[in-house]
Amino acid sequence: MLAHPPLPAVPTGPEPRKENRDVLRHVPVVPVPAAPPTPTALPALPVPPYQSHPGLAVAGDYISAATVLGTGGVIALFGYDGVVLALSTALSLMLLMFLLAEPLRNAGRFTMGDALARRMPDRTVRIAACAVTLTALLPLMLVQLAGTGDLLAFILGFSGSGLKTGCIVGLGILMISYAAIGGMKGTALIQIMKIVMLLGSGAVVAVLILNRFDWSLGGLFAQAARNSGAGSAFLGSGLQFSGGPSPRLDMITAQLTVVLGGACLPHITMRMYTAGSARQVRRSMSWAVPAVALFVLVITVVGFGATALIGREAIAGADPQGNTAYLLGARAAFGADVSTAESFLFTTVTAALFLTVLASVAGMILACANSLAHDVFAHRRQELSPRREMTLARVSAAAVGVPAIVLATLVQHHSLQPLVTLSFCLGASAIAPALVYSLFWRRYTRTGLLCTLIGGTLGTLVLMTGTNLVSGSPISAFPDHDFTWFPFTTTGLVSVPLGFALGWLGTVASGRRRTEEHRRQYETVEAWILAGAVRGERGTES
Repeated sequence: MLAHPPLPAVPTGPEPRKENRDVLRHVPVVPVPAAPPTPTALPALPVPPYQSHPGLAVAGDYISAATVLGTGGVIALFGYDGVVLALSTALSLMLLMFLLAEPLRNAGRFTMGDALARRMPDRTVRIAACAVTLTALLPLMLVQLAGTGDLLAFILGFSGSGLKTGCIVGLGILMISYAAIGGMKGTALIQIMKIVMLLGSGAVVAVLILNRFDWSLGGLFAQAARNSGAGSAFLGSGLQFSGGPSPRLDMITAQLTVVLGGACLPHITMRMYTAGSARQVRRSMSWAVPAVALFVLVITVVGFGATALIGREAIAGADPQGNTAYLLGARAAFGADVSTAESFLFTTVTAALFLTVLASVAGMILACANSLAHDVFAHRRQELSPRREMTLARVSAAAVGVPAIVLATLVQHHSLQPLVTLSFCLGASAIAPALVYSLFWRRYTRTGLLCTLIGGTLGTLVLMTGTNLVSGSPISAFPDHDFTWFPFTTTGLVSVPLGFALGWLGTVASGRRRTEEHRRQYETVEAWILAGAVRGERGTES
């Protein structure tokens, strides 16, 4: 999911099998009911509470296509390092559950701007929150839209860029429609269907792989190490960043970035606001965390299985970043003779991946559209009718989605790793410090908040340009140029402390009088944020 260093030259992997070309005939078109209009909430905005199980929707939002394909690829190519990355993904959601989930539910209503403006009701704060939301989620949308074209090309066996572009445009329009028409309820239903299909089909594939190795994890890992070309290093730490000056430190930085940034991204925290009570948000997270933990187990077995059954060279030959490893592992699990049931299972796996892309991008478009409509346009005037705000949200979905489609067609021929890494670094360096300080630090001021959001974002963007993901390596965005100056693959080692430090400095620089004012403001809403005395609840919940 995060970056990996340049791979050595490898022979081209196997061509896509002809049987895979009919996969799309079986991919279901998922009907998404639009959220019914209500006098107090917007169909295109979150409508708490909804009847679908919110915990599975949280897990569905959290497990994006970039996570499935990218993490599976890292496991298949780098073994132990990929497993640690997958565990960091689960740990990030656990951190959200124990630290931020209930306060976010209590403080927020629709968007991250609501949560931050609970104690600092200022339009500048909302605009800054909206800008950071767009900056953090747009790269992830581009990755998943652009990756859709490559995924279809791999499955169907074509290589024309025009067909890839057509796939990106068509699926992008479908995703905009889901977000604009279905709203929070519609996207929640897609997420639930997606997570059930993804985990169900993945679990069956994992069982088939384990059966091939007589149910021995040790045998699976040993065979994967032999076929990796790296020997025992495949089962040790540091292989992913072995080309850098400090592989272990680079690895720790990457895991820190995932843990702090993954669950703080706005399309994930958005789900916290839909719970009707603190008890509901706890119950939701108690479903989401086990679902993600099960995904970690599945992706680990499938990733190692892909390497054990077909080898690292074939995986890297099909895609240097390993994004097809999940599909290759699923296909290899069936063996040479594929039965009708196994063909149907492979079709289900493929359909689950496409549904994952659809659901993930639709959720991100919805989060961005909500922020634009609610934080920017709806607060320009004191009074705005629900119908007008609903229209703004739907127009905002198109305003976000159309540029994303255009940009995805432009970046599809470049490495997408910098974009994935950028989103997680922004979540860890700008959003996480802002949320932690706003929810728990009494003296945190408006100046400190703006310094965190703006400074953390700008610092991450500047540092990112100097990494080897942008230039200087075969898998960088600009492989023919070399203007690297930052020694690490991810920016978290510098940008995360920078985000927290800027928030502290901005608060201190505000002066004693201003900090005391904000302390008193926070104390007026402290019970609401920390104890759940909000939205008409009776006191605190146990």
